[in-house]
Amino acid sequence: MHSSDGRPRGAGSARFDDPWYDALASGWGESDDTGAPEATPPAAGDVYLEVQRSAAFREVRSRYRRFVVPAVAVFLSWYVAYVVAATAAPGLMARPVAGAVNVAMVAGLGQFLSTFLLTWAYARHARLRRDRAALELRWDTQELTRVTQVRPGGGAS
Repeated sequence: MHSSDGRPRGAGSARFDDPWYDALASGWGESDDTGAPEATPPAAGDVYLEVQRSAAFREVRSRYRRFVVPAVAVFLSWYVAYVVAATAAPGLMARPVAGAVNVAMVAGLGQFLSTFLLTWAYARHARLRRDRAALELRWDTQELTRVTQVRPGGGAS
């Protein structure tokens, strides 16, 4: 049976969980008074707190820290050693290596080289150890926040 507007009877009370379906744009859902109490979705802040407490988030942060903390310690130690040697041991830094190239020049170029190597190692570590897990966590978080932004009447906020 069809109602006067051409829709099947009872279609006004149908609920669609399809996120791409806009009930109000298609003309359905204007008078969706089913009387059933709707579950209130969690607030967006609660979603982020829940994600922060999750094991997946802790694992991503742990992998990040296991790489960054030692890398920063080594890089800063190398940089401080270069600066201290340049100021405290000028005789050592002035020692020639090959022709006009001295130890200070080699160590200075080593600073640039170590910066590029650290950048490469960080990008590789992120790609191999963290990116996939972080992306999955991001999609899960976006799905949870999308659910919190949907109004009870069917439209998005």
